[in-house]
Amino acid sequence: MKSTLFDDIPHQVEVVEVGPRDGLQNEKSLLSVNQKIDLINQLSDCGFSHIESGSFVSAQWVPQMSSSADVMRGINKFDNIVYSALTPNLKGYHDAINASTKQVAIFASASQTFSQKNINCSIEESLVRFEDVVQQAVSDNIPVRAYVSCVLGCPYEGTIDKQAVLDLSLRLLEMGCYEVSLGDTIGVGTPLNTNKLLNLLLSRISATHLALHCHDTYGQALANVLVGLQQGISSFDSSVAGLGGCPYAAGASGNLASEDLIYMLHEMGVTTGVNLTRLINVGKNISEILQRPNQSKTGKALAEGKL
Repeated sequence: MKSTLFDDIPHQVEVVEVGPRDGLQNEKSLLSVNQKIDLINQLSDCGFSHIESGSFVSAQWVPQMSSSADVMRGINKFDNIVYSALTPNLKGYHDAINASTKQVAIFASASQTFSQKNINCSIEESLVRFEDVVQQAVSDNIPVRAYVSCVLGCPYEGTIDKQAVLDLSLRLLEMGCYEVSLGDTIGVGTPLNTNKLLNLLLSRISATHLALHCHDTYGQALANVLVGLQQGISSFDSSVAGLGGCPYAAGASGNLASEDLIYMLHEMGVTTGVNLTRLINVGKNISEILQRPNQSKTGKALAEGKL
């Protein structure tokens, strides 16, 4: 029998639902604590194994995340689900742990300019900050996931050197992070340059330590996910109803919608553990609460009975 491009893709993947953090923090509307708790509880009922649930950052800079401690304490937690939070420094880390957070994440950038504008320090300075967080987390037996932004392009610098992405990813893994999520922050990635980047990274890093965080600004996210699958990647980030936007492209979509990702994976015979029907209802409801269009094509098609 003739082989196909899909013979060797993973049969099971983890979809990391980032809507309650990366999605909501880029939405203009502010949700109440109870609304955030309800959203996360509904996502738990959908079967996600990992839900990014908050961010312990300055409320002055990210007001949408100011209630993360109350949210983390208020959600219904299940032993088989990871409820993680972004912790950019030791203060944020301690606040997260005090709110019963069992996994944290740190956020670095492959772009020097983006790092300065986003977290007000150089890449090297950010790594120094993160070393303290990771060391403390390792001591506390708390897993740490790392995000690397702008891996395929920067709104200020344009194309990013692939070697810089590899070097930064290696530093984060050597520091003690269990996984690096590669973020196409402005969604300029295409299958060709995604493949080239992964070819380089996978020459030094196992696919088990890499994830993809694709934005859909130019409609390329699912195509890039497919490239990741073909390269053996089995961890992907997405956001219910496509929550969040691309702040560097006015009016553009940002996060890949979880419904669209789940639909494609299931139709390819890939197991995710997520109930798509329940997820579509969650996406429909949160879009109505936020009074914003549902960015998921699958969610809209199935909710309206088109398929």
